[in-house]
Amino acid sequence: MTGFGKAELELADRKVTIELRSLNSRQMDITLKTPPVYRGKETILRNEIASRLKRGKADLIIQVEVSGTEGTHSINAGAVKDYAAQLDKIASDMGMDGYDRLEMLKLAMRMPDTVSAEKPEADEKEWEAVYESVLSAVRQLDQYRIQEGEAMTADIENRINTIEESLASVDQFEKPRIENIRKRLQQNLQEHMNNSNVDRNRFEQEIIYYLEKFDITEEKVRLGNHISYFRETLGSGESPGKKLGFITQEMGREINTIGSKANDFNIQKLVVQMKDELEKIKEQSLNIL
Repeated sequence: MTGFGKAELELADRKVTIELRSLNSRQMDITLKTPPVYRGKETILRNEIASRLKRGKADLIIQVEVSGTEGTHSINAGAVKDYAAQLDKIASDMGMDGYDRLEMLKLAMRMPDTVSAEKPEADEKEWEAVYESVLSAVRQLDQYRIQEGEAMTADIENRINTIEESLASVDQFEKPRIENIRKRLQQNLQEHMNNSNVDRNRFEQEIIYYLEKFDITEEKVRLGNHISYFRETLGSGESPGKKLGFITQEMGREINTIGSKANDFNIQKLVVQMKDELEKIKEQSLNIL
């Protein structure tokens, strides 16, 4: 599930900004962007985020703005001398007499690794403050996901109610459907019973098989049970995401069977409505932990 959390921390010589974002994902995937001073704590942060979020693609960004003098800077004299010697030799080889040595020194100072900065590591007190700020961002993100989850649950409940209402509406078309099937059977029966070559016992068996083939009572009962189990699972306190996925598969199987057996236009319309709502429920279920 998506979410966002942010926390800011004012320290003596720096300002720390923490942002945590999450996107939907079946697995737990964490990306950390931290300054070198906190790099050694990344394992702790990763484990904490994974234990609280459980699932999703999470990005943690920690930015530091220095407001005072941090660390010490030193000139790498050996590197500067080496660059200067090489520049001096190049100038001599090219016959450049009387060149400005100060300008050459400035050029040497622009070369890589001529100045190094030593940043002090964060002390334990500072790290505890940063860690608490990270937890604050995690709680904000979690609250965001809870609100999104409540809205998602309400939407899923509305859709499961629609499926249940459509299932109940099937009953009003059951009697006319059976009557139509019976009329067709009687008509066929009248056409073939006068044929002396017809095996009456075999013919009766075929009629019984035909009637059973179009009976959808069991499918309706099973679909109703699946709907009840879906509601029960959705309201449970545990992480029901995968279980809901399995239940929707079973619901889809029963709805498809009702559609294939119905042989009735009105029931087919209800089946299409149920399948449409179920597909939307499946999409939403992927976002549930």
